[in-house]
Amino acid sequence: MKKLLMHACCAPCFVYIEDELRKKGLRNEDGSYEKVDYTACFYNPNIHPKVEYERRKEAFIKFCNIKDVKNIIIDEYELNKFLKDVVEQVGEKKKYKVRCEYCYYTRLKKVFEYAKENNFDIVSTTLTISPYQNHEIIKQVGKKLQEEYGIEFRYIDYTENFRQGQKMARELDIYMQKYCGCVFSIDAGKWVY
Repeated sequence: MKKLLMHACCAPCFVYIEDELRKKGLRNEDGSYEKVDYTACFYNPNIHPKVEYERRKEAFIKFCNIKDVKNIIIDEYELNKFLKDVVEQVGEKKKYKVRCEYCYYTRLKKVFEYAKENNFDIVSTTLTISPYQNHEIIKQVGKKLQEEYGIEFRYIDYTENFRQGQKMARELDIYMQKYCGCVFSIDAGKWVY
């Protein structure tokens, strides 16, 4: 059985995906499923402010405890580094064209590093359940990291299950955030990219 490391951006985005993983397995490109040994990984140093980071981390822990999900937390919160890197590396004629590309790459790279060190076969992310994320960039970043680390990146478009996952999270009394996470996306609770 293959080992999957599932990056979890937050508990609400993981709820539906975890249910599908437990009941059916990991979705393949052809729509079939394969059973996997999965572990959830919380690594989200982009979240601002620190109190919001802690709320989301605690919600992730609460959900994993409720469902008895194997999980790891890479507990690094470096807002100053995140902001400095955005300024230095994002923009026209820079390494990353848009902020979200930098953010996806930074988070998923750390997950791939952990996966490589701990013999996982596949990496995926719950970011792909959100209709507010840029799926094309997530795919590009995942494929680039797949080549760098020699570990399969499995892109699965879960967006049709977004509302169902939110409903499931509310039923479990899981904290529901109002914005993506970074300081740039706060803007009175609106999604800003």
